[in-house]
Amino acid sequence: MNASKKAFFYALGAIALWATLAPVGVRLSHLPPFLSTGCALIVGSLVALPWSRFQWRHAIVPASTLLLGIYGLFGFHFLLFLALRTAPAVEANLVNYLWPLLIVVLAPLFHKGTRLHWRQVLAALAGFSGAVWVITGGRVIDFQINVGYLAALASAFIWATYSLMTQRVPAFHTAAIGGFGLVSGLLSLVCHFALETPVAMSSNDAMLLIWMGLGPLGLAFYLWDAALKNGRAQQIGLLSFLTPLGSTILLLLDRQEALTPTVAWAGLLIVGGAWLGRSVSTEAANDPFFDQAKDRN
Repeated sequence: MNASKKAFFYALGAIALWATLAPVGVRLSHLPPFLSTGCALIVGSLVALPWSRFQWRHAIVPASTLLLGIYGLFGFHFLLFLALRTAPAVEANLVNYLWPLLIVVLAPLFHKGTRLHWRQVLAALAGFSGAVWVITGGRVIDFQINVGYLAALASAFIWATYSLMTQRVPAFHTAAIGGFGLVSGLLSLVCHFALETPVAMSSNDAMLLIWMGLGPLGLAFYLWDAALKNGRAQQIGLLSFLTPLGSTILLLLDRQEALTPTVAWAGLLIVGGAWLGRSVSTEAANDPFFDQAKDRN
């Protein structure tokens, strides 16, 4: 299997796991968000143990790379939770989902040889339009000036630039994501004790947190890193619009509600955008960054 196909399946794996975060998050909504995230990220860091146990050097990275990982994992969640606390959840989530669009648009600034084509711009706009439909349920929303929206935009910028910058730093093994998650999880727990009221957890809460840690806040980050190392950031960014679509579908299934025409139209826009922005084989072959990506695992 070539690098492009590997990246495609790695990205779909991460997206599928991230889609489960919404229904799990709803069931854990009674817990403080930093507590949930801190516990889940620490559990997620354990996914790196199979690599670290036999070749511990795989998890060691320069301090600058570790700071980049903390910038991405902790910075993204900190600002997203700040946004959800200070702005309406639907609107804040919508602003946050600018990050796939930012990956597509900002990629040429981070990678020499990567160009922004009109087809990719249209594809990104189609994907974002689909995300708008599925997040808002087709309703018209009224944005009012709120610091929470700035936090949501900042969280989107952080995840987009983190994703792009991981391809610029010296090559590191995917096992290093475990170190990023561990430090970010500890920082999240510090925020919990400093900013939130401690609560008691049930055994069911603990089981859901373990799944959250192993899946959407664990393995998903490793798959995302592997996807970026094997593929083209713009194409992967377009696929990422599938995350809110998958989340909405799983929420409807979990609540035993029927799929709506709005979700169907959103799905067509998102999938159509991903198809429109697909790589042309000759274009990918001539992209020097794509050639280098295959050697970064």
